[in-house]
Amino acid sequence: MDDNYGLIEVVDAKNIFDDPETLQQYSKDMSFVPPVRPRCVVKPQSTEEVQRIVKWANDTLTPLVPTSSGIPRFRGDTIPSVGGTVIVDISQMKKIIRVDRRNRVAMIEPGVTFGELSPALEKEDLAPFMPLLPRRSKSVVASYLEREPITTPSHHWDSQDPLLCLELILGTGDLFRTGSATGPGTIEEQWAVGRAQIRPMGPSQMDPARYIQGSQGTMGIVTWITLKCKILPKIKKAFFVPAGDVENLIDCTYKILWKRLGDECFILNAYNLACILAENGDNIKTLINELPPWVLFWSTEGTGLFPEEKVEYQEAELRDVAQSFGLEPVPSVGGTAAVDVSDLLLRPSKEPYWKLRLKGGCHDIFFMTTLNKTPEFVKKVRELAESHGYLSRDIGVYLQPTVQGTNCHCEFSLSYDPQSLEEVTKVKEIDTAGSRVLANSGGFFSRPYGPWVDIAYGPSAYTVIAQRKVKDIYDPNGIMNPGKLCF
Repeated sequence: MDDNYGLIEVVDAKNIFDDPETLQQYSKDMSFVPPVRPRCVVKPQSTEEVQRIVKWANDTLTPLVPTSSGIPRFRGDTIPSVGGTVIVDISQMKKIIRVDRRNRVAMIEPGVTFGELSPALEKEDLAPFMPLLPRRSKSVVASYLEREPITTPSHHWDSQDPLLCLELILGTGDLFRTGSATGPGTIEEQWAVGRAQIRPMGPSQMDPARYIQGSQGTMGIVTWITLKCKILPKIKKAFFVPAGDVENLIDCTYKILWKRLGDECFILNAYNLACILAENGDNIKTLINELPPWVLFWSTEGTGLFPEEKVEYQEAELRDVAQSFGLEPVPSVGGTAAVDVSDLLLRPSKEPYWKLRLKGGCHDIFFMTTLNKTPEFVKKVRELAESHGYLSRDIGVYLQPTVQGTNCHCEFSLSYDPQSLEEVTKVKEIDTAGSRVLANSGGFFSRPYGPWVDIAYGPSAYTVIAQRKVKDIYDPNGIMNPGKLCF
């Protein structure tokens, strides 16, 4: 290994990797973004090392791409867009710095996965807000920064939730903190007087975390965050509300959310539910035929002084709401109890990752919309798939209400065999054509990865101008993940 233009003087040589196998691994992922080989991979162990790396990159004008999740990766956001890039893999920074039971807040470094965070929180009678069965290697920090939806819309008060404060090394090399973490006083001094870095807005009237979220590492490298936690329930009940068509579930879901009933609440089609429940392709195919075409999954958690009474009245309210729309909550479908699914949702996906179980590859198309518009999007995607010779029954659908149900994460998962050129080509064509059709129909691609950048930014010239002004302040030399978003 050469000195990589002085990098070896900044970071311990044992944490710099430029062997062909490592470079090949970081040059691509499971997306359709073209592979680009990085110069090397560096794995810092501390905030101070990250800061030295960024300052070195400014001195040498070396592009940096941060990453914190392990393989498999799916979005293309950690693939270099230019040659000579150094990958900054911060997955080794795994400290759970603090768990504050009183304020229901945890402070963690970016290498912490959900599988590592959950047991640590359980010791304090807490639990994290989870996305839908993340892969085992998924960084909690990365998930929250990318605004992956959580499964509990009743606890989702703002698009930033459950992220609170954060610390990052800007593209300039300066250390920057947001929200109440900015002061007054040091972090330790704030802890000493009972503060817990809860308020996300700040410093002053700024709210910089909003444009750091979703920025795909183009503004800087986050070195820790604080996050909201929830109390572990004393009792829990869960139900499926089955339906023959997704339209039958929409008004019922709206009413449930309007009445603030329950905790977990989302809609899956039979394909996605089968992939979650079964462990291999043959079992998935069998189970799909045994499940209802669509299910609304709902759970309620009993905490506080009267947990049994809370669960009892919530269940009664759910039944009244569902029956008013001609639906019936049931405790199980296809031989699987809803409470067992609820238990699965407390942890990352078992191996193999649930989206890869049928064919080994999966490509997601997702965007924001409102729940009432999702049936039309389902219809459009199915028609598009059939027009490209892709069986619409092999498309997974996940509808996750967010921000108290005021909007909805709409996600379509297209499975394919990575070794089949025909299947890969079909999915690529559906993504290219379908994404634009969905955007033109009102789908908002709030997390524009790869080719979705043109869809998101093409009609938004003023947004591009504004974001580039912010980029010039945070990263004037353009070293942070160049080529991503509109930079």
